[in-house]
Amino acid sequence: MRDTTYQYIDGSWIEGESNDEITVRNPAEPDEPIVSFPGADQEQARAAVDAAEAASDQWAAMAPADREAILYDAADRIEAQLDSLAETLTREEGKPISSSRGEVSRAAEIFRFFANDARNATGDTVPSNDPDTFTYTIREPLGVVTLISPWNFPIATPSWKLATALATGNTVVLKPSSETPMIAKRLVELLADAGVPDGVVNLVVGSGSTVGDHLTTHEAVDGVSFTGSTGTGRHIQKTVADRGIPIQTEMGGKNPLVVLPDADLEAAAEAAIGGSCGGTGQACTATSRLIVHEDVAAELTDAVVERANALSIGPGMNDPDMGPAVSAAENETNLEYIEIAKEEGATLLTGGGRPEDMETGYFIEPTVFTGVESDMRIAQEEVFGPVLGIIEVADFDEAVEVANDVTYGLSASIFTSDMTSSRAFTRQVEAGVVKVNGTTTGSQIQMPFGGMKASSSETHKEMGQRAHEFYTHEKVIYRSDP
Repeated sequence: MRDTTYQYIDGSWIEGESNDEITVRNPAEPDEPIVSFPGADQEQARAAVDAAEAASDQWAAMAPADREAILYDAADRIEAQLDSLAETLTREEGKPISSSRGEVSRAAEIFRFFANDARNATGDTVPSNDPDTFTYTIREPLGVVTLISPWNFPIATPSWKLATALATGNTVVLKPSSETPMIAKRLVELLADAGVPDGVVNLVVGSGSTVGDHLTTHEAVDGVSFTGSTGTGRHIQKTVADRGIPIQTEMGGKNPLVVLPDADLEAAAEAAIGGSCGGTGQACTATSRLIVHEDVAAELTDAVVERANALSIGPGMNDPDMGPAVSAAENETNLEYIEIAKEEGATLLTGGGRPEDMETGYFIEPTVFTGVESDMRIAQEEVFGPVLGIIEVADFDEAVEVANDVTYGLSASIFTSDMTSSRAFTRQVEAGVVKVNGTTTGSQIQMPFGGMKASSSETHKEMGQRAHEFYTHEKVIYRSDP
């Protein structure tokens, strides 16, 4: 009998009590479920928040060095089980095993980096106008924070939310995607083994329609951090706005990669395919629009198609270049967008369907379109799959105009050898993350991460040196001694 206790509330693993059955399948071999279990119900969601509230004062009062030590221990435990965790991740999400190993390793690095926030999330000493008054600020935890994380980076994203929240003295309720609950459970198990007290970390696995609002509207919830689709993020923003508590959202993207005539075209082609097809295109920072100067469009297009056709596709455990989509629904959506692009007049150069030799699994071919216009749906709406649209432009100004001609603003890149053009692009492009001669994907832990426009709430960035700011209040102190 497989373990079906996926709810972790106040230090105990229990079964869900809703009528929602959560079934986890290997995207490469979906016929046989890996595990099936009942999701949490509304009462369990409320109980998780209650447990976090009850544990809040004691965790916040713990010596920062002790919180730091627990998070370092968690990092060591993640690293010690790297191969096993990576296999769990690949089995339920589908990505190549080498990518899963990289993500697990990154999770350990994240916990080590943000463990330092336990001691370093400090305030400021500010000169006072009154020589008899000492003025300074301190940072204090919000209290109880709900963390809602996606399926595409199912250990890295929860890790950077959890590590920062816990280091700064908050207690949490983590709601992972129902597509990838197994890796979330293992992460919480390791945190408990590392010494996180009962009630400090709680795990609720359930459908958003059943438990989602209860994890954001409960009167004890003091903040919400969400990563996922723009539609869901906007709903949560509206819900939380009525309560006036802090919210942090990181949502969709329609990320451009601009290529000018003086660019290294081989490097640009490599970045375009790596950014669009890496992780099966299932990243909010994936490259979905290749905006190329007409003078080099033909040469670059040939190089991109050649690289797309060279990618290997297969089950994640075989470590191909590209694994399957995470679910049947995601794959069908990808295929629907491909048909829409054809109907709108884009020209399919390669891919566009399921690989002929793969009868099972949610596989899709790397897909490249040319003849894409900026007003087409394929150029405007997020396609969470390995689908790249090539848009030709006449000059730099048009490239920037097209790059900004979407509701999203997460990541953008430009390939050029001209410093003037690169500086102008970094100033003019509407994106929270901008790269020069690099992929739109990928980020460094010490750098802030977040978007603009419909990609983010634009409140506080995640990751980086000041990630703790979202998870803390700043209190201003005026001290005049008698």
